[in-house]
Amino acid sequence: MLTAALAACGNTGAGNEAAGGSGASPQQTAPTEEAGATVYPLTVKDATGQEFTFEKAPEKVISVSPAETEALFALGLDKEIVGVSDYDDYPEAATSKPKMGGITKPNEEAIIAAQPDIVFTGISMSEEAVNKLRELGITIFKTDPKTVEDVMNNITLYGKVMDRQQEAKAVTDKMKADIAEVQEGVKNIGEDQRLRVYVEFSPGWTVGKGEFMDELITLAGGENIASDTEGWNQISEEKVIAANPDVILYSKSVVDENGQSLEQIIKGRGGWSHINAIRNNRVFGLDDNLLSRPGPRVTEGLKEVAKAIYPEIFK
Repeated sequence: MLTAALAACGNTGAGNEAAGGSGASPQQTAPTEEAGATVYPLTVKDATGQEFTFEKAPEKVISVSPAETEALFALGLDKEIVGVSDYDDYPEAATSKPKMGGITKPNEEAIIAAQPDIVFTGISMSEEAVNKLRELGITIFKTDPKTVEDVMNNITLYGKVMDRQQEAKAVTDKMKADIAEVQEGVKNIGEDQRLRVYVEFSPGWTVGKGEFMDELITLAGGENIASDTEGWNQISEEKVIAANPDVILYSKSVVDENGQSLEQIIKGRGGWSHINAIRNNRVFGLDDNLLSRPGPRVTEGLKEVAKAIYPEIFK
């Protein structure tokens, strides 16, 4: 159930696998010059440290990561995209693209048959799985963004690789404006006034330090009650009760094997009725993809998080 829920968001299952399965890895090289026409040959590195040299902009691209698919479409690359993962659902144009299998284990035969110049994958695929695909002769570029800035750097890099630097700048400028809007709204909130927040994206699973979802809470002026943990992890119900969050956020489309929504699960737990967030009806369902997909809409997710935590500021 956890795997299915996160797959829809561009993530995967528990523990290390959810964070990419490879632990800390070098961030991909991001361009620093002003947006303009790309000069080839171009050499860049991905999050695994793999180096790629492009003699020209790739003409046939596959993405097996919903976040990367969103980014590539945002750059106007509909024509170049020849395949996406089974879970890619945004934008609408992605749903009609040929399917290349899952986000952790894509369809190798389908990818090879499509003869792409490059395949993009994201946080869901382990470095081990990436290496296996590379052994099959598939040119695969992996990302592993940990912060919102990483997400923007990735988009900038895609713009450079695909010779769409102006389009990439337009996307990241909009994202920066979203961040600035939220930061302006919460700038006068003192440390002792920050509301305590618990986020649950799959039953019993939350996120701690070192991941962009935790950063969204911080940027929105909240305090993540799981900030004493690292990465994607299970959290005990007793710990949540003891932390007594003021606000609870959850992925609104998640249901368990019995058809119960995550909201029903959260509100039905023993002892949770005494939590401030539940007593004060401050339990909010958010769009799963905005909350946990590290693509160009992640700052829209930031705005939704801010609105849920401080509705009096973000009306």
